[in-house]
Amino acid sequence: MDPDQLPVRPPWQTRTGGWVDKLRQRMDRPEHGGPGGRGFIPVGVVTDSAAALPADWAKAHGRYLRVVPMPVMIDHQIYSEGTDDVPHELALGLAMGKSVRTSRPAPGQMLRAYQELAAAGVKRIISIHLSGSLSGTVEAARLAAPQSPVPVTVVDSLTVALAEGFAVMDVVEAAGAGAGLEELVDMAGRAAENHVFFAVPSLEQLRRGGRIGTMASVLGTLLNVKPILSVCDGHVIAHEKVRTQSRTLARLVAIAREEAAARGPEVRLAVHYFGNDAAAEEIVQELAGASRFEVLAVPVPAVLGAHTGAGVLAVAIGGGTAPRPPGPDAAKPRREQRPKHGGDSGTALRPEVPAATQE
Repeated sequence: MDPDQLPVRPPWQTRTGGWVDKLRQRMDRPEHGGPGGRGFIPVGVVTDSAAALPADWAKAHGRYLRVVPMPVMIDHQIYSEGTDDVPHELALGLAMGKSVRTSRPAPGQMLRAYQELAAAGVKRIISIHLSGSLSGTVEAARLAAPQSPVPVTVVDSLTVALAEGFAVMDVVEAAGAGAGLEELVDMAGRAAENHVFFAVPSLEQLRRGGRIGTMASVLGTLLNVKPILSVCDGHVIAHEKVRTQSRTLARLVAIAREEAAARGPEVRLAVHYFGNDAAAEEIVQELAGASRFEVLAVPVPAVLGAHTGAGVLAVAIGGGTAPRPPGPDAAKPRREQRPKHGGDSGTALRPEVPAATQE
């Protein structure tokens, strides 16, 4: 459910205090090119709607930030996140058993974002996107980068949701403070050190989207296993297997608190949800005090909800001192190489829907 559609918005759902407000306040200072500043032009940043950036934060930083919407297909109708009422249509489509798919943004959409930032005066752009193993969005960015009016560095975050979004927010803040390109690219690459843990009532939607194998879905249903999933090295993995839904939520909170303690007081936490506001509120309250910053509550982006289904709950964790990646066999995070002449090239990745929104 889109919180903007709620008749009464719960107080816990609107809080974006702590580190989010501090970022906004620092960006408004004169030395950062804010009102009355020296007009400093930072590096521009492009990301996708899977980063789950809080809407008010993204709007406040819209001068040098572009969020490219990711398409969601319900039956044969294409909806664009941020411009259509996707959460409502998605919830109805899932409830009615309609075919739900997603697609990467078209390269032309990426190019328009680069052109807009170039027109705003930026001289370089960093394009940060969800895991290339889960989506063809990085490929679309690579295809568009050589045509950009200014050089573009494309970064595969190797993750999703606010695990990706935390890195985007860090880069935007650092760019506004005058950080150099190399430092910003390294900061974007550290998105893989952020973690996201999530639980879904059913594995079926993930199976349909090709994110897990058929056998894993069948066994999970037959054995009543409610796994806590995570994203490691760009792939969805089973972090822990739990028998009951109530136990799953308790373990989700425990895992988040354990990692928060390992990262230290500078850790940042966010809870994602889709159609289960009360459960999300409970997790927010349970995680209160795990960080010196306030815990955010952000609806799961529709492009992710299309694969997880309604009822998903997730905790995104970033900042502080990152522990080892989740999972016993986690590989060392890969870093994108910086392009020599303003564009990125790389192995083509499979888009979810081959040509539905190609330009």
